[in-house]
Amino acid sequence: MTALPSPSPFRIAAAQLPITGNARQNGESVRAAMREAAAQGARLIHFPEGMLSGYAKNPIQDWAEVDFSVVRAELEAVMALAAELRLWVVLGSAHPLTPPRWPHNSLYVISDGGELVTRYDKRIPSHTEVAHFYTPGTAAITFEVDGFRFGCAICVEINFPALFIEYGRLGVDCVLLSAYPVDTIFVIKARAYAAIHNFWVSLSTPTETDHLMRSGLIGPHGECLGQVSAARGVTVNTLDRDAPELDIALRYARPWRASIDTDLRYNAQILDDPRSTNRTTL
Repeated sequence: MTALPSPSPFRIAAAQLPITGNARQNGESVRAAMREAAAQGARLIHFPEGMLSGYAKNPIQDWAEVDFSVVRAELEAVMALAAELRLWVVLGSAHPLTPPRWPHNSLYVISDGGELVTRYDKRIPSHTEVAHFYTPGTAAITFEVDGFRFGCAICVEINFPALFIEYGRLGVDCVLLSAYPVDTIFVIKARAYAAIHNFWVSLSTPTETDHLMRSGLIGPHGECLGQVSAARGVTVNTLDRDAPELDIALRYARPWRASIDTDLRYNAQILDDPRSTNRTTL
């Protein structure tokens, strides 16, 4: 059987922008970054946690501060521009629920036709978030663009390996990780997941955390492939399955690791040898 050709290299942008408590101002920043990414040939742009509505704790102290009708209007403007630019957008924002429930901490996934195709809701909020600000989400989500499969995760979820194992089993090529990090070890964890599961990790963080790390793309080998050059900006990088430096990670490590659960050679339950079971014999 002839192998199918790999999808063409995919141009992906990660934004690093200031997050204010003013949804109109945030929306203007988002749309400017979208135009910059599209001008550089990006097919998808990825934004930080809480980018549109403002992020709880900093700067939002209470949801009464947020006019969700303005957030919705700004979201609709982003959707319209996505269709104009033919650009996919993954945008962090609070998503309001039926009162008195608190919002989800979400990532809106907007197609290059300007449609809201799905939404990822943070499944494991921090202790402070779940106690004062956000309602947890319920499920992993995946979506596909140009032959690449994407999954989403948000911030403190980096500390829960099961979520990234799940995305590995779902066959994602890239995890879009939006965050408002509080320590430098965060990016080390992201690189570790990329290298362990052999998928790309796009990391988008705000300007406010530039002293800790910068937005960028991590390859399936765990190495940084590019990051923003300043505290505020956009970096456009490439997902390329045929890149020589990713050959071991994608052609060998990824399929081999995925096969372990079903490869009978690794099934020790069928081993019936007293020389194996007796651990006190020389």
